[in-house]
Amino acid sequence: MERRHFLQLFGSALVAAPAAAWSQTSAKIPTVAYLWHAGNPGEESPYYEALIEGFAKLGYVDGRNIRLIHRFPDERPERFKAMAEELVAMKVDVLMSGAIASGYLRDATKTIPIVFMFVPDPISMGFAKTLAKPGGNATGLSNFGREIAGKRLELLKELVPGLERVGFLANPTQATSHLYTGVMMDAAKELGLTLVTFNARSMEEMEPAFDAMSKAGMQAMLAAQGGTAFQARHIIPKLALERKLAMCAYSRETFAPGALISYAPDQVEMCRRSAVYADKILKGTPPGDIPIEQPTAFQLLVNLKTARTLGLTVPIHLQRVADEVVE
Repeated sequence: MERRHFLQLFGSALVAAPAAAWSQTSAKIPTVAYLWHAGNPGEESPYYEALIEGFAKLGYVDGRNIRLIHRFPDERPERFKAMAEELVAMKVDVLMSGAIASGYLRDATKTIPIVFMFVPDPISMGFAKTLAKPGGNATGLSNFGREIAGKRLELLKELVPGLERVGFLANPTQATSHLYTGVMMDAAKELGLTLVTFNARSMEEMEPAFDAMSKAGMQAMLAAQGGTAFQARHIIPKLALERKLAMCAYSRETFAPGALISYAPDQVEMCRRSAVYADKILKGTPPGDIPIEQPTAFQLLVNLKTARTLGLTVPIHLQRVADEVVE
C-alpha cells in the first residue's frame, strides 16, 4: 500500500510540474508602448536610451518582465495619427510619448493610461483638469511655462547689447507650436522685445528660415521645443552662428552643437523619471491620481567660444552661476 501511494503521488507530481511551469511562462507581462516623433532610435538619442535606463533602474527587462513597443513617425502628421491608432488597437497597458505625439494619443483613447513627457501646458492641451490631480487617463512631466520663456529672453537681452528683434523658429504643423508661440510672444512684449515667427516644416526648410531671419534683421533666436527643432539640433546652432544670431537653446542636447546659451531642465533625467510614472500605473495607481511634475531645477549652460565668434561678452556673474561653461 505504501509503494502504491508513493507511485500515485509521484505521478501526480509529474502532471502538476508541467502545468505549473506552463502557468509561469504563459503569465501575461505588461506591455508599454512609446510613440516617439523622429524616424528611428538614433534620432531620439539620448532620450531613447534614457527611457530604457529608467525602466532598468526599476527592475524591468524588456522581454522578461515587461514588453516595450516603440513607434517612430518621422515627424509626419499622418504617421503620428496612424501609429497612435495602431498602438491603441493593441490594447497595451500604458502608452507613453513626448509633447507632439501625446496629442495624437489623447485623441485616440480616453481609457488607456498615457504618460507624457515635455508637454508644455497639460491643462490647456486637454490632458488634465489640474496639475495636482489630472483626473483623466493621462499624467506625466511638463517642461515649459511662462517663467521659463521669460528667463530665456531675459538672458538674451542681457547678452546682446541693444537687443530688440528676436526670431522664433517653429513648425506650424506641430500641434504644440501655437502654444509655444503664444507664450513666447507674451513674454517678449513684457520685456519690450519684438518676437517674429519663422516657419520651418522640415529639415529642408531650415536654411531658408534662417536666411529670412537674417534678412528681417533679427539679432537673436530661439526655437519651439521638440519635433523638427530637435531633429535638426545639429544644424540649427550652425545656421544661427553663420548669420550672427545669438541662440538660446531649450536643452543640453540642443545647446551642445554650438548654441550661445541654454536655460532648461534636465530632459534626459525627465525621460528616466517617466518610467516611474509608468511603473506606478502598472502597480495599480490610476493616472488621474498621479500629480503632473513640473521642473524645479534648471541648468544654465554658456558657450564662451560661440560668444567670442558673435563678438559678445558674457558677464562674469553669469559665468559663475552657470552649471557649465564651454571655453
